Amino acid sequence: MKIYTLKRTEFLPVSIETAWDFFSNPNNLPKITPSELNLRITSEAEEKIYPGMIITYTVTPIPFIKTSWATEITQVDPLRYFVDEQRFGPYKFWHHKHFFTEAEGKTQIKDLIHYSLPFGPIGRLANPLLVSRKLDLIFDYRSARIQKIFGNSSKNADFP
Repeated sequence: MKIYTLKRTEFLPVSIETAWDFFSNPNNLPKITPSELNLRITSEAEEKIYPGMIITYTVTPIPFIKTSWATEITQVDPLRYFVDEQRFGPYKFWHHKHFFTEAEGKTQIKDLIHYSLPFGPIGRLANPLLVSRKLDLIFDYRSARIQKIFGNSSKNADFP
């Protein structure tokens, strides 16, 4: 199984508490997801994450192809990090870590995603042609939305 990695960093001109409150509320996910994905939370999402929380969605990753997705919040260390893992959905494997740190009067948010695709060689071929590009577009959109929500000082970059 081939595992791919996506890394992103955001710098937000807000306190770590403000950033944590926004990102740890699952109900905010549709606000930072491109509308063409038609992401809909189908579970009763509470306002604060906790270990063991299951969140279910429907999403349209490819036009006219709607799929269900369920993630579990497996780890939470308030104001520091949380982890969500796919339980079923479009990926063979999905593990997403969100890290929060204070940095020069801003909040730095690092995303580290490890994922694998189904369908063996077809999935490996689809990653550079479709999936990794789509994930980059999704995170670019998220960066732009965060800039509008939190101010124009947000900076998006890959992290080492």
